[in-house]
Amino acid sequence: MKGTRKGKGKDFADPYTVGLAWRKGDPATRLTFLVMGGGNILRGQIVKGLLYLAAEIGFFVFMIRTGWNNLTMLPSLGWLQQEEVWNDAKGIYEYGKGHNSTLLLLYGLVTLFLIGLFAVAWRSGVKSAYQAQCLIESGKTPKTFLEDLKGLFHENLQKLLMAPPLVGICAFTILPLIFMISMAFTSYSKVDDHLILFDWVGLANFAKVLNFGDSIGKTFWSVLGWTLIWAVFATVLNFLFGMILAIVINRKDTRLKGFWRFCFVLSIAIPQFVSLLIMRTMLQPAGAVNVLLKNVGLIDQSLPFFTNATWARVTVIVINLWVGIPYTLLSVTGILQNIPAELYESARVDGANPAVTFFRITLPYMLFVMAPNLITAFTGNVNNFNVIYLLSGGSPTPVGSTAGKTDLLVTWLYKLTIDQQYYNIGAVIGILTFIVLAVLSLLTYRNTGSYKNEEGFQ
Repeated sequence: MKGTRKGKGKDFADPYTVGLAWRKGDPATRLTFLVMGGGNILRGQIVKGLLYLAAEIGFFVFMIRTGWNNLTMLPSLGWLQQEEVWNDAKGIYEYGKGHNSTLLLLYGLVTLFLIGLFAVAWRSGVKSAYQAQCLIESGKTPKTFLEDLKGLFHENLQKLLMAPPLVGICAFTILPLIFMISMAFTSYSKVDDHLILFDWVGLANFAKVLNFGDSIGKTFWSVLGWTLIWAVFATVLNFLFGMILAIVINRKDTRLKGFWRFCFVLSIAIPQFVSLLIMRTMLQPAGAVNVLLKNVGLIDQSLPFFTNATWARVTVIVINLWVGIPYTLLSVTGILQNIPAELYESARVDGANPAVTFFRITLPYMLFVMAPNLITAFTGNVNNFNVIYLLSGGSPTPVGSTAGKTDLLVTWLYKLTIDQQYYNIGAVIGILTFIVLAVLSLLTYRNTGSYKNEEGFQ
């Protein structure tokens, strides 16, 4: 059947499609293909028709005045350089008008976004005109503008509530994301002074980053390796120690359970950046920890917490435990309290010892429930900007000329863009980080019990 689509096991038909409007529409409906709102106006829906018409007029005015120019400049990203012009009256040099590739790229993408928005409005106008035609042919009266407004608060409430968030997501999330992705295919960087005027370079930046023989490529693979090692250790150790603490506190023989949970959870109440900056200060060569150890005679020289690569990497992992274990403790406590007591009673009757009970009941149950959370934690650790940047700043010994031994991809990206103005390479790093995380997350999740057995724990 034409105009029929499938959705989740059952068919549903859309009686008002653009194709049907063109094949079965009368002249008034077909007029709407050229003049938005024309069919509505001819059928008495004056206000709705005028709104569609105003949208079309506004769109074409925009396209004539600036939109078409934005599109024509998008392939080249500009070529006219700014020139210094001496102003005799002011006695200073002034910059003459020139192209700015960043703005041209942004304006071009915004224009494409508005074209897409207009296409949606045009489709809605055609369907609305065809719907009015079908109602008249069936002996009914098309809805007035007031009736359409009332419908937005009843049967079409979802459209009213979802439209503003959808527009906001497109304008403030998707559009900036596409803008930043586009940077990866340009020469936008301080190299050869391409900060104002730059060009499209295709996949050259990706080839540079993935090339082992290039300095940026060597840095990328080194930082990627450490990022994955960091994320694995940070995720596994947080889960392991948080689980052990939760089990110990949750034992029947443990007294003052609330007090012990409060002690560990208290660190969550302190803003993370405050804790990290305090830790950083305490672990400096002249910080409280080194001074105290010297005073008691345990060391003669300051421990290289952030000046030795191995020490720095171990230090950030250990301090991350202090920050992350309380969250795991709370999650695991909730899971432990919801494991059916009958499972443990059956295990005791069968003669299972505590180790068997843990590996056959407790651990599988926790992994089943927490698998999605562990994937989220792994993703969060890959992008854990705060712990690395506020503790070590990526130091010590630099990897290449742009990164340090403790830099993650996200902190390296920050340095490339904010500190060193390699905006195109930074965009490439962001894209590759997303690809790595997406692939690992999907492969891991699809092999967990949470995905394979959504009905429940067996």
